[in-house]
Amino acid sequence: MGRLRTWMLRMLILIAAVGFVILTGLQGAKAQSDFEWLARHRHPARSNGDLRGGPHGVVRESRGTPVYGIMVQLISQQSSIRTTVYTNPLGKYEFPKLDGGEYVLRIPRPLEFRRFQKDPVRIEGATPLEDIVLERVSDSQLLPPDPDIVPQITGAEWLFNMPGTAKEKTAFLNSCGGSCHTFQNQFRARFAESDWRKLLDRMVNHNGRLLIGRRYTDTNPFTAPVHAGLELQKDDVETVVKWLSRIRGPEAENPPLKVFPRPTGRATRAIITEYELPWLGVHIHDVGGDPAGNIWFSINRSPFIGKLDPKTGKVTSYRTPRIPTQRDPKGDSIHPGNHWIQSDKDGVIWYSDTWASLLGRFDPRAEKFNVVHIGVHGNVGLSPKDGSIWRTNASKLIKFNPETGKRVKEFPLKLVSNTYGNFLSWDGRYFGGGGNEGIVWFDTQTEELREIPPPPGKKWHGRGGFDPEGNVWVGSKFGQLVKYDPKNNVATEYTSPTPHVNFYGATADKNGDVWAGELHGGRVARFNPRTEQWTEYVLPTWWSLDWQSWVDNSTDPVTYWYGDQYGYIVRVQPLD
Repeated sequence: MGRLRTWMLRMLILIAAVGFVILTGLQGAKAQSDFEWLARHRHPARSNGDLRGGPHGVVRESRGTPVYGIMVQLISQQSSIRTTVYTNPLGKYEFPKLDGGEYVLRIPRPLEFRRFQKDPVRIEGATPLEDIVLERVSDSQLLPPDPDIVPQITGAEWLFNMPGTAKEKTAFLNSCGGSCHTFQNQFRARFAESDWRKLLDRMVNHNGRLLIGRRYTDTNPFTAPVHAGLELQKDDVETVVKWLSRIRGPEAENPPLKVFPRPTGRATRAIITEYELPWLGVHIHDVGGDPAGNIWFSINRSPFIGKLDPKTGKVTSYRTPRIPTQRDPKGDSIHPGNHWIQSDKDGVIWYSDTWASLLGRFDPRAEKFNVVHIGVHGNVGLSPKDGSIWRTNASKLIKFNPETGKRVKEFPLKLVSNTYGNFLSWDGRYFGGGGNEGIVWFDTQTEELREIPPPPGKKWHGRGGFDPEGNVWVGSKFGQLVKYDPKNNVATEYTSPTPHVNFYGATADKNGDVWAGELHGGRVARFNPRTEQWTEYVLPTWWSLDWQSWVDNSTDPVTYWYGDQYGYIVRVQPLD
């Protein structure tokens, strides 16, 4: 009888354990299912459009060999919209269906080939185009640094081709390689050491916008060792001055140039569309989509936000309000410019005015602005669950009421005083933030808070988001995408295959792929964390500067958007 009781007790324990595992698995499956539904159906699902069936043709060399992975572009003479596709291994290319009319046909970045352009070209439906025959500039792998090729070189390619030690190039990246500008000016310039010293003083010791003065009261550029939070050593700036004086002095010559390989495989299966804005001197910072499919953008050095209708290419701008201060009742003394921008589920546009230090919202239906809070600025997190506003500041994680702008709760931080990026998970439960001092992770239900410092000598830029598995992704100024896995409490860095690039941010899509613009690389990265494979879409405008991007998860495949600092908005539509 005792044996029977023991056997029955063991069976009951086993049944209970199995039931617990099954129940836990079902709950996990349901949570994952709910999360996937949220990711895929935040907006009504829609097709990515017919990305085939338009004009098509072949690109080959003059000796008959097909050219693989080269970009072919059509520019509408009606709308100025630029559409770019890539050739396959047979040299064939095919555009999506385009509006009928006249276009410019060209190779936007021929590099080792002489330029090709033909206009006007009449397009009506699936127009077959004459073969594009390209002539090589040189039979060598090294290209001559002539005036036609030099402007096509990306910043990363410039740095790759320049002579110098790892220390010199690293110091240059730390002091001159942030996300505020390209490398083109530095490497195409020629200055004596005294002039390079003045330029480094301006870049290191002054704030990063046109109308703002010195960052430090100390006038010696080599005793103020901090630029953009990178904690430069004093001898780093001196190293850069000496290096630039040697390689870009008055008598310096450009070396023969070796360019990075053209794209292959999956990287050639995409459509790139560029919408140029109708103004000069516009510096786009953030972009974001609304439920109606419009793309909203912030202008970083002017008091405007804007809207692009991708279907028509129409751009509309809205002037943000001036904010009075005690010093200036009209608000005229405040540097203009906006930063973060995001649509909520109702289509109301939220934005931050950087130098006025305010958070505002704009109702597109009423075309009315409302200043929510003065004192909140920069990059904030907007919860999709309750609309609350989150950000870190002064060693605190703060939750704000979105209607009044008042602080609802504060949570003290011990290791991180501030995160540059602030964002919420797709279900609104988790807060994430990243920056030079590390990553902050917070559970809004349990109020568990974690601070994850970067490895010694590393600085994480910090803007990013959550993936469907709940991992945090942020960009790094040292060419890595950074994942924080809260389940295992581990941070992992993944280095770009293209050297000398900078990731300002990172955005995960509904499938778990992580997207980021490769600053200085003229590329958009798509990283698969499951296989650790990179896909790099080479951009037709090579000096592109991609800050905060947005992924439209309502299309299939997903669509990647970014606003370039130099005044145009870019759409990347992968074919798979």
